[in-house]
Amino acid sequence: MLAELDIHDLAIIDELHLTFTPGFTALTGETGAGKSIIIDAVELALGGRADATVVRSGAERALVEATFRLEPEQHRALQSLLQQEGLEGDAPDLLQLSREVRANGRSVSRINGRAVTLSLLREAAEGLVDIHGQSEHLSLLRVQKHVDMLDRYGGLQRLRAQVADWVGQVRAVRRERAELERSEQELARRTDLLEYQIAEIETAALQPEEKGELAAERTRLTHASQLAALSRETLQILSEGNRESGAVIDLVGQATRSLESLHHIDPTVEPQLKEAEDLSYRLQDLAETLRDYGRRIEQDPRRLAEVEERLELIRSLERKYGPTIPDVLAYGQRAREELEAITHSAERIAELGAMETRLLDELAAAATELSLRRREAARHLAQSIEQELQGLHMQGAQFEVDFQWQDDPAGVPIPPADLGLPVSATEQAKKVRFDRSGIDQVEFLVSPNPGEPPKPLVKIASGGETSRLMLALKTVLSRADETPTLIFDEIDQGIGGRVGATVGEKLWRLTLARGDGLIPHQVLCVTHLPQLAGFGDLHLRVEKHIVDGRTVTHVNPLLETDRVEELAQMLGASGESTYRSAKEILLQVAERKKLPPD
Repeated sequence: MLAELDIHDLAIIDELHLTFTPGFTALTGETGAGKSIIIDAVELALGGRADATVVRSGAERALVEATFRLEPEQHRALQSLLQQEGLEGDAPDLLQLSREVRANGRSVSRINGRAVTLSLLREAAEGLVDIHGQSEHLSLLRVQKHVDMLDRYGGLQRLRAQVADWVGQVRAVRRERAELERSEQELARRTDLLEYQIAEIETAALQPEEKGELAAERTRLTHASQLAALSRETLQILSEGNRESGAVIDLVGQATRSLESLHHIDPTVEPQLKEAEDLSYRLQDLAETLRDYGRRIEQDPRRLAEVEERLELIRSLERKYGPTIPDVLAYGQRAREELEAITHSAERIAELGAMETRLLDELAAAATELSLRRREAARHLAQSIEQELQGLHMQGAQFEVDFQWQDDPAGVPIPPADLGLPVSATEQAKKVRFDRSGIDQVEFLVSPNPGEPPKPLVKIASGGETSRLMLALKTVLSRADETPTLIFDEIDQGIGGRVGATVGEKLWRLTLARGDGLIPHQVLCVTHLPQLAGFGDLHLRVEKHIVDGRTVTHVNPLLETDRVEELAQMLGASGESTYRSAKEILLQVAERKKLPPD
């Protein structure tokens, strides 16, 4: 429910803090005092449209902060969104939505104090408040919501979930089939390309490590003359020596023989002797290795050309299919798998076609049952709403739930006879458009006066009729309505005091928890009727005053004596009789609240 509302520099409101309670709150006051501005502030916090004109004259910005106390089910529904976006608040049962509108027209949205996009704010606010008035949050006027309300009213969520599951399976099969049923020309081109790519990769007979080995071989072939000269020079130093010095091997040999003589005299130099002998053997091995290396070095321009050509082939394949040889080989494997799938696509298409037919039959059965159950629920809904409208002095008003199907060649086959609809002997099953909600397009229609054809809710002209119709719908659909806070902005438009008392009682009863599953709501109502305001559990008087030459709005909760004064002023007369009438209204309300619901 809406727990607190803070408003700063919005229109004529300079600063206002409101604390709300569960139950029915009535807001009263003179025209222009700022009652509707409070409702506009709630809309703004929910993500409603705004521009710089809402900023109080002389201020840099307008700020609205609305704090909601969440029930456990609401918290669970919002938890994933808040966690995903890192927007968890300090208390899990509280949600703060705020909107700042600056004088330059820019606005900033926040959830739990963190800046977010306007779309994310609206997503988080969805389902928290339903405003009847100049509101974008009036769910009853959104035709796409009617089927959801009807399903919740009829308790059809489980059957609808089954329909949604069948729809998901049908769509998955169709997606796969459509992918396979691309044009034959495209498939032929793709086949040719895959065959060429596979042949190119397989003909190359790549080895994962060969690029490095070829690069090393190319280096040796390119520098063959230099390598041969260096190896001969090193071998000469080791084995032959020069004029200035003898061969390294000979010199080490002489040193070894000297150590042998030394060892005969002093055996403690045996380790040094072994090191010298080992060094002599290793130098001989090194010399032999260099001789072999030198013999293998050759200047072979033909082989160098072959290596360069092979490396260029590898680079070309890597440019086409992947940055490394393993990537190229992996691409070839994927290409073979895709070619195999295309080769067998005709069998898979036939298999998917049979699967689609079976799934459509299952979907048709579930969607037909759902449609039949909806029509039964619609009859009960219409009867209940018409009964409510009679209690609101709209005798003769009719309410209908209109069901429409949309033909679709790709739809689900539904024989009209399955729904008990009139059908000719030659009429075949028609293919009906479907989505995750089923096959029905549902819209609520109403005829407020006898003899008039039913019309969509948005086309009801009279403000009073619209208000009473919305109240009747809210009363009946309260079991299906998951919106915790309902706001009615001047629902008494076009109705008198006698109906006002009935409306007030119905609004108050929307706040009650009952054993039949009725969901208790928090109800806020801006009203000019004392008979309606008398049912408020909390009565707030909105007043405007002139302070330092500026108009400001104040809101005061009324106690018993002040409340009688306010109701008397709303009755419009003066004198003791008016005060008695105001007291009588509160006494009658107290008696009505003791009675069980009709």
